[in-house]
Amino acid sequence: MKLLHVVGARPNFMKAAPVIAAGRRGGLNQVLVHTGQHYDAAMSEAFFEDLGLPTPDENLDVGSGSHAEQTARIMSAFEPALDRHGPDWVLVYGDVNSTVACALVAAKKGVRVAHVEAGLRSRDRTMPEEINRIVTDQLADLCFTPSRDGDANLLAEGVPAGRIRFVGNVMVDTLLALRESARARRMPEALGVADGTYAFVTLHRPSNVDDPARLDELLRALEDLGRTMPVLFAVHPRTKERIGQFGLSAPNGSVRLLDPLGYLETVSLLDRATLVLTDSGGLQEETTVLGVPCLTARSSTERPVTIVEGTNQLVESTRAAVGRAVAEVLAARALGRYRPSRPERWDGRAGERIVVELLATGAGRTTEGTTT
Repeated sequence: MKLLHVVGARPNFMKAAPVIAAGRRGGLNQVLVHTGQHYDAAMSEAFFEDLGLPTPDENLDVGSGSHAEQTARIMSAFEPALDRHGPDWVLVYGDVNSTVACALVAAKKGVRVAHVEAGLRSRDRTMPEEINRIVTDQLADLCFTPSRDGDANLLAEGVPAGRIRFVGNVMVDTLLALRESARARRMPEALGVADGTYAFVTLHRPSNVDDPARLDELLRALEDLGRTMPVLFAVHPRTKERIGQFGLSAPNGSVRLLDPLGYLETVSLLDRATLVLTDSGGLQEETTVLGVPCLTARSSTERPVTIVEGTNQLVESTRAAVGRAVAEVLAARALGRYRPSRPERWDGRAGERIVVELLATGAGRTTEGTTT
């Protein structure tokens, strides 16, 4: 059996790594296609090295652009790559433009599609990622879900039960496999802060950083937080560009601006943080597993299990709301109230389950039934 894995942006790399590793152990023929949607070559290389990913067999170098431009370029570049390799399955990951673009190309050419991290829904169609999720799940021959709510979402949208497989969370596979390596980086010490005494921050979503008033509110919230503890702010290139474009002042005081970090560096800082403020999807999951309080600066999340079972809570993207949430987190930590549980099948074996399911389908049609 031949698998073709599609990655396009950093979150895809963490999700693909355990599936590729399990496929390698299973002796499968595998091809890795990097669309180049995330076009910072140095950062891509750092992530590939951290995760033990092979050098891509194809790099499509599509670069940036509007959603329509980028999606169209990916589709045009991916079709000949698909023809060259002739896989039995195309595996797409998460919810980026590369995911929906390559799923559409494969489906139209009659190549079976498996969607890893299927079924997640924010119920907010103003998020481009939500559109990508919905379309990809309708195209996929197999939908691999990370949590039980994903199964329910797919069934409610009319996806047949025989196409749904609850396998667990591949991001957690990567986190658990590399946690000790990340700790060995000793990033808090390298940055001059003590374990458990600082906040870690990432902000990159257009809803937060493309609105000058909202971005300024968040920057001022970081200033306030910096009066309580050191703040390590890993600044996304998009966010850095918007701060300059809008003429905003970067937060001062005990807020340290960091260049984008590799995966192991990020996990090293997450693992020892007092709290995390983010708008990232993946960090909501990682903090749940690590037991670190997470404030998600969004009005909705496609990962509600991190709120129900984990440490995550949604917070309005305003200075006042962030300040109140921080105070609540610190009070709860002081009282020992953070005792998150790990969601079902977030156990480091999701990649193995995916390969087992793919092998069970053989070269024929998708089988009915769900994994137990």
